[in-house]
Amino acid sequence: MAKRSIATEIDIAAAPDQVWRVLTDWPRYPEWNPFIVGLHGRRETGASLVATIHPPGGRRMTFRPRLMAFAAAQQLRWRGKLLLPGLFDGEHYFRLEALADGGTRFHHGEDFSGILLPLIGGALLDNTRSGFVLMNQALKRRCEALASQAPA
Repeated sequence: MAKRSIATEIDIAAAPDQVWRVLTDWPRYPEWNPFIVGLHGRRETGASLVATIHPPGGRRMTFRPRLMAFAAAQQLRWRGKLLLPGLFDGEHYFRLEALADGGTRFHHGEDFSGILLPLIGGALLDNTRSGFVLMNQALKRRCEALASQAPA
């Protein structure tokens, strides 16, 4: 079975718990997130979510992934599929790494697999990577702006 991965990261001058608060405040995504424009569901492992993404240069897509991990200030991971498992599956992740200076390294990626991957791949994955980078930059701006407003 074909497999491909996208992995991105960005350093954010805000503590992991601050980044986590922004990352898990899903109702506010439309205010700042250019890639995941909607995310709804219970914030607990095993929950079914409704996610709407808008890849750069692409059209909005809504899908229903299952939340695989939800560990406060550490990791958020979900798995989605196209129609049936094994056709085109993706496991999307966000991982927060505490830095020595008090900031956070935000890891954002997705592992894709499935028999349709060679047919779907290419431009879709390139647009998805671009969307991840745009989201990372927007998350950094939002977290750092909120951190600068916090009382010392």
